[in-house]
Amino acid sequence: MTTQLSARRVGVEIDRSLLLTGIDLTVSPGEWLGLIGPNGAGKTTLLHAVTGVVESFGTIKVDGDDLADLSPRERARRVALVPQRPIVPPGMDAFTYVLLGRTPHLGYFASEGTRDVEVARNALVELGVGELSRRDISTLSGGELQRVVLARALAQEPEILLLDEPTSALDVGNQQQVLEVIDGMRSARGLTVVAAIHDLTLAAQFCDRLALLADGELIATGTPHQVLTEETIRVHYEANVNVIWVDDQLAVIPTRQTALGEMN
Repeated sequence: MTTQLSARRVGVEIDRSLLLTGIDLTVSPGEWLGLIGPNGAGKTTLLHAVTGVVESFGTIKVDGDDLADLSPRERARRVALVPQRPIVPPGMDAFTYVLLGRTPHLGYFASEGTRDVEVARNALVELGVGELSRRDISTLSGGELQRVVLARALAQEPEILLLDEPTSALDVGNQQQVLEVIDGMRSARGLTVVAAIHDLTLAAQFCDRLALLADGELIATGTPHQVLTEETIRVHYEANVNVIWVDDQLAVIPTRQTALGEMN
């Protein structure tokens, strides 16, 4: 079952500074929306507003239900966030970490039951890291840790999956593998996905639609072909790029401003 996410006039103010203002977005059921924009654009802040990590004004709804009317526990049953820098408790094995994802489904002072254990184990297997269940998570590689963190989010059994730079610390091989896994989970579970992504080429390859943020405002939304133009990137990223097509896929290639020969 897929779920729609909508934001209307959403803003965030912290210490009298507006970090987001007037954000209007609708994410269709089962869609993968990519949040792009330069550093400080407000991508992470928007994800945190959806989860309730930061206080926001405006309206954020999931299938018509205002998230502000839900308790943190109820919200966590519907929306899961994979942070850019997950907190890794020392001495905890991967299975126990993933099992923490079941917390929103437990009553106060209740312990995990058979189904909770099954959900956590299945999440690890689905992410291809079942054999890491008893490994201390502090010993995992970057790619392994990212999959375990995703497994914990899956264990929440959310309707909407939020990802904050899911490939930022990974090599090119692990980047592709993790995004392919996310796309597979989206199809298999009917998830609606919103991901902040720095790599514009990866965003174009995996996201159905992009939302460009800059200085806390929504600048443009549309397909990767509509949003990722050389002029738009030059203006909002202050970067010179070539936008090209390779085997029917869009790629964003940075260009040198000074030829190597002119530097000698």
